[in-house]
Amino acid sequence: MKRVTKTLFLLSTVLLSGCLGTRYLKDGEDLLYKQEIKGTEGLNKEDLYALYRQKPNNRFPFPYYWFYQVGLRKYDTAKIRQKKQRIEYYFLNKIRKARDNERRVKNLNSKKLAKLAVQDRVLEEGNLFMRWGEPLAVYDSLKTEETVSQLNQYLHSKGYFQAVSSYDVKKSGRKISLTYQLTPGTPHRLDSIYYSTQDSAIYKLIQANVKEAILQKGQNYDQRKFSRERDRIDALLKNNGYFGFNKQYIYFNVDTTSGDYGIDTNIVIETPPGEDKHKVFKVDTIKFRTDANIVVPNAKRSTNMYQGIVYEYYKRKFSRRVLNRRVFIKQGDYYSRDNTFKTQRQLANLDMFRFVNINYDTTGGKMIANIVTSPLKKFQTSNEVGINVASQGLPGPFYNVSFKNRNIFGGLETLEFNGRVSIEGVPSGTDVNEVLKSQELSGNFTLTFPQFIFPYGNKLTSRAGLFNPKTRIAVGDIYTNRPDYRRNNLNGSISYSWSNQKNAQFIFTLDEISLINTGNISNAFQDRLDQLEMQGSNLFRSFEPSFVSSMSLLNIYNFNSYGSQNSRAAFLKLFLESGGTTLNFINTDFLEARNLEFYKFLKFNIDYRQLLPISGANTLAYRVNVGIAKSYSDNKVLPYEKYFFAGGSNGIRAWSPRRLGPGAFTPINETTGLFDDRFEQYGEILLESSLELRRNLFGFLDGALFIDAGNIWTIDEEEGRENGKFRIDKFFKEIAVGSGAGLRFDFSFLILRFDAAIKIHDPARPEGSRFIFNKDFNSDVFRNQNLVNYNIGIGYPF
Repeated sequence: MKRVTKTLFLLSTVLLSGCLGTRYLKDGEDLLYKQEIKGTEGLNKEDLYALYRQKPNNRFPFPYYWFYQVGLRKYDTAKIRQKKQRIEYYFLNKIRKARDNERRVKNLNSKKLAKLAVQDRVLEEGNLFMRWGEPLAVYDSLKTEETVSQLNQYLHSKGYFQAVSSYDVKKSGRKISLTYQLTPGTPHRLDSIYYSTQDSAIYKLIQANVKEAILQKGQNYDQRKFSRERDRIDALLKNNGYFGFNKQYIYFNVDTTSGDYGIDTNIVIETPPGEDKHKVFKVDTIKFRTDANIVVPNAKRSTNMYQGIVYEYYKRKFSRRVLNRRVFIKQGDYYSRDNTFKTQRQLANLDMFRFVNINYDTTGGKMIANIVTSPLKKFQTSNEVGINVASQGLPGPFYNVSFKNRNIFGGLETLEFNGRVSIEGVPSGTDVNEVLKSQELSGNFTLTFPQFIFPYGNKLTSRAGLFNPKTRIAVGDIYTNRPDYRRNNLNGSISYSWSNQKNAQFIFTLDEISLINTGNISNAFQDRLDQLEMQGSNLFRSFEPSFVSSMSLLNIYNFNSYGSQNSRAAFLKLFLESGGTTLNFINTDFLEARNLEFYKFLKFNIDYRQLLPISGANTLAYRVNVGIAKSYSDNKVLPYEKYFFAGGSNGIRAWSPRRLGPGAFTPINETTGLFDDRFEQYGEILLESSLELRRNLFGFLDGALFIDAGNIWTIDEEEGRENGKFRIDKFFKEIAVGSGAGLRFDFSFLILRFDAAIKIHDPARPEGSRFIFNKDFNSDVFRNQNLVNYNIGIGYPF
């Protein structure tokens, strides 16, 4: 009891110290405790909050200034400079002794610079505790005045020319509370917009595209839109031959004297000094050098014209026909900046060149487009050692090796071999408390063509070059060895991939074939399959020798680089698969003669995720994942890998991997009469969602609070898994809910994640006893079930 009291006392001290920051203040100082802005109706609050010139200290989940103060006590710049001198002297002596060993001297200099850089960082940013924390927010009245000035400037930029901002200071003890009051007034709007230029060709071009203008009559004045309109006009002209045009030729005359808060806007496009128009360029010649940075003594590059492009090379290695499809600069066309960028991007996507540069020569009044590339190595090998990102079990090590042969047939094809050996912890199929070692060995050969291998016309083939088209033919084998069973999957596929210029990627798999053989099934796992068979389940067929064929379409939309930054971003994945489609049109006797199970099914999955920065270091992330799979073959079963599973470190984290559901099914051990979640649970319908608040705590340590909800269901009622069927009038009562907290250690090269989650609503329990707060939640039947589940993972859960 004394130990608990001490712990609570220490915890209270840390939490309450958020109110005791004033004890670190010097005489005459006050603490900026909180601030707010009023009068923000119709304005972007995030923009306004960014204008604060001083911010209060963060107090959630603990006061960060406390760390800073701890570090400040031990921060002595004189001692740090002395340490730098000692480092200098130490390495100076080492270097003198090793002066005859050039390599040793180089290594010593590198070590010296690294150690000095550490001390320089301490001088500039403080010691580790100071970097973890933040300085005390000592109130500065000058910064308050600066904030008011910034708020006024912002309001003026949004058309509130009569806006007035003020502030009110309230003091309680040594704590300051600030309230900024905005009085925007009536915004000015755009009454008329017209364009002026001496260049009649530019005037016609602008008028032809005026519907795309950013500035429109009736809008409120907004400086950002004026800047965007300048960018639009600049891009319009540079995509229509005006190679030498510059944004500085565009300016705005704004007249606010028309009354009634109206603004007359004249957009002026000037001509060069002494000229009455801007010069328009057409591409006269296109030169493509495929082997820049290569020098062959006493040899000259060959020059060869192919479909309007002059190729230069020592030795012709690449198909000019394929390269032409990735060049969107055309002889005789007006210069286009967009087509230049498209060409550079699509040539880089070929994975054939170290760099792709495009420049234009307008000497003599003619425009020559120079495309300069340098080839990558024909043969490339790589090795990788890492840790699996386990979605259903524990992370484990892996080793990858790959070999790549570029331009293998001369048509910019790539042949690649990938081999992988991995070990990871996976949940046992028969015991939830047991984690099994799963070993996987795989090898895969992939031949990639930089075009669609499909019978269609050359014109369409050239247009497809805009979308980075690829055809992949793959053959591989995956061998999985785990105590429950051994499984071998020999597979082959042909697929087409393409992407748009912004954020969408598409993969259409015309056919994917797998020959699956499962052996060495453990007695416990076989007993489980037999038990399910007696209950009417056909799951055992998924572990018999099988032939699986399917075609699928995968669409991925990535908005604003989801996953690579903490800005507002989103990710959408759509997956549609049809299994056994071709088997509907052929005789399947040859499969039956070989005792091969085959499957016919449909599967659909949609996965949406979004990141929403809300304030400071806080980010809100959420995910919705929905799927359905349906077998229509005679065996009424799916391949085991095609079922949906719930629970685990990337799903409903309060449940063990693959142990949630289906529906309100309650697995009971017939011998003990207790809840029994030894066995994996599979389903054909998935509904899963997560909401997570993420925050940087300090340095490399991030924290998260989360809530997960979802379940899986079967389409048909199963005798051995009662109440597992999806029913439209009951499914919402069968949503499992879990909540918890986690820590993420961000080491830049990987993110190590620890999550602890507790069950809030468990549909396996009887209605009326499903909430954790219910007195019957831990009844005798469920007394052996863990309420808290711990998860270890690599990377974010979504």
